[in-house]
Amino acid sequence: MSKVKLTLLILNALWLLAASELSYGRHAAIIIDADNGNVLHEMEATQSWYPASLTKLMTLYMTFDALKAGQIHLYDTLTASTHASQQPNSKLGLRRGEHLTVEDAILAIITRSANDASVVLAEHLGDTEENFAVNMTEKAHALGMYNSHFMNATGLPNNWQVTTSRDMAVLAWKAQRNFPEYYHYFAAHSFNFRGTELRGINKFTANYPGAEGMKTGFTCGSGFNLIGAAHQNGRHLIGVVMGGMTSKERYKLMMQKMDASFARQASFEPTRNINTMPTNLAGSPPYQLDCGNGAVTHATPVSSRSNYKFVRPTPSRLKPNLNRIGKVQHKVIHLAKPGTKVINKTTVLSKKSIVRTKQAVKTLKSVSKLPVKSENFHKVKAASKPTRKTKTITNH
Repeated sequence: MSKVKLTLLILNALWLLAASELSYGRHAAIIIDADNGNVLHEMEATQSWYPASLTKLMTLYMTFDALKAGQIHLYDTLTASTHASQQPNSKLGLRRGEHLTVEDAILAIITRSANDASVVLAEHLGDTEENFAVNMTEKAHALGMYNSHFMNATGLPNNWQVTTSRDMAVLAWKAQRNFPEYYHYFAAHSFNFRGTELRGINKFTANYPGAEGMKTGFTCGSGFNLIGAAHQNGRHLIGVVMGGMTSKERYKLMMQKMDASFARQASFEPTRNINTMPTNLAGSPPYQLDCGNGAVTHATPVSSRSNYKFVRPTPSRLKPNLNRIGKVQHKVIHLAKPGTKVINKTTVLSKKSIVRTKQAVKTLKSVSKLPVKSENFHKVKAASKPTRKTKTITNH
């Protein structure tokens, strides 16, 4: 290749990256060489972000780890609990007591981003989803994902569930390298469940040349996220995009960044490796999309048989650091930042309930280190109907 052509190729790659950054709003991204971990492109790669269903890649990592250790097997039978059956979309629609295999659950997560399948695996491996989330965080830190913290196995909104695009790239890279015997599942375009062919939702896997798969994610807080892996001409790349304003935008961003990185990789000398990147947390996660109406997050599960209550606060009167309040008559109440959304239902508390809740908070403050203040409660007027349904968000 002549020097002129090589120069034009490099300039074209740089132009593609510059154009992608100018055309789109704030987002976080990273592209790495999967053969050595060299960083080919990054933008706010250590900025804290909500993972949404990219969380499920960690759920799968934990599953592959258990398979490799012989703790479980692909054709073991799993049973859906009440908690698993009550998960919001996206899901298989499992009912309490219904069965599926470990392999079915893996494929349901990869192709359909099934929340119920994720919880079934989590409860099987960790007894409860809460215990499993603790194990997820421990594993993440052991892998070098120092800015990641997990509160559930699905990615449903929780203000304490955060990551960075750099951490997600580490996870994808380690999944690829540590579990070659299971990595092929990420390339699945569909799977057959009880006689029905369920098609995959990941358009990157379906449309990008050399795509090897990986995972999509979306909530109002995170925006549209994507992890992608691909190979071209003997080279392998892994990319992460977080914060797309639309589903279409995340795919365009990923494909543009992949194209540019493949084009310049032969001559580009990266200045850093993903293992040596700074891992200091850069601020709080942005709330990416203007949806959610300032409602509360999805509750963190305490056990598969727990009941949950939610209360819609007034955003201007709710402090951002108020996440977990505590147990009130074995009911868990979770409050969150403005801008998040009720996932399944809102329970309107009576005045008597609020008084009991305040008393519980005062008791909790004496034994807990959490920054809880009883005056942060928003008093909700009593209503004749105790429960009202709200629109369900698809988490995928």
